[in-house]
Amino acid sequence: MKQLYTYGIYLKKKFKTKVSKLPMGISGFTCPNIDGTVAKGGCTFCENDSFSPNLASNAGKTFLNLESTSNPILEQQLQDVDRQLKSSRAYISTNYGSKKFLAYFQAFTNTYAPFETLKMLYDRALSHDDVIGLSIGTRSDSITEETLAYLVELSKDHEVWLEYGIQSVYDETLDKINRGHDAKNVKEAILRAKELGLNVCGHLIFGLPGETQEMMLESAKQSYEWGIDSVKYHPLYVVKNTLLANQYRQGKFTPINKEEYIDTLIKAIKMKPDHISIQRVTAGIDDDTLLAPAWCGSGRNQMMNYISKAMAKEGWRY
Repeated sequence: MKQLYTYGIYLKKKFKTKVSKLPMGISGFTCPNIDGTVAKGGCTFCENDSFSPNLASNAGKTFLNLESTSNPILEQQLQDVDRQLKSSRAYISTNYGSKKFLAYFQAFTNTYAPFETLKMLYDRALSHDDVIGLSIGTRSDSITEETLAYLVELSKDHEVWLEYGIQSVYDETLDKINRGHDAKNVKEAILRAKELGLNVCGHLIFGLPGETQEMMLESAKQSYEWGIDSVKYHPLYVVKNTLLANQYRQGKFTPINKEEYIDTLIKAIKMKPDHISIQRVTAGIDDDTLLAPAWCGSGRNQMMNYISKAMAKEGWRY
């Protein structure tokens, strides 16, 4: 049985101990696809204030972008970093035995703020005990050369990753999901990051509107060719308070079924160069906001059992 090359294996081999991510969501961060800079309403699968009364309550709060000239909530953001890292570190070290950590800037677009703010937040995260690096979730249209240069500097002494949402390499699909940029934009961002020597994780979504399995696999193939170092595979699921939920209720969108998703996943992994690590093979949400498909809410362990059995047939262990 062949052990698939996972991100955990990569980290343990490099640091000789178990390393885990500590996820964070920072106040004041948003997305250029939500605030109207490149589009309005966000991606069709993303919950946002166009559809959600809860998010609409954010009206009047401070949100940053690349052009912000001041940051009145910087102290609150630094407190966010301290509080969330402390809390998640305690939980993960106790329950998973991890000894070292990456501060994972996860929610929204985590390079979409003035450089001085980003520098202070990244530095604060790295000041925490046993935090050996950063993993930064962002969009390809929301990172500056100044920020890239600073991440290169940090990478001399720390483990630094950029996580880009690729989703699909087809512009017609990106238009359908209101992504706000084309495939060329994300390709160029990944190539630039790799030119600078940064680590890149690419996110791929299988089951996007109108896509065939051939298209999904082509997105995987091209992403590998762009030079990503790690990959996350996601099925597209429908949650309340999204444009996709409206399309689903109107019969305009049919989610990918479990069998097709697993088949596509297996074929994508077969195509993957061995040096690209795998960070995720599925995703879901286990609460009443999930509308479809039901298998994305049936419990992570159950879904992983299905995937593990399919992998075992290929002679793989994940």
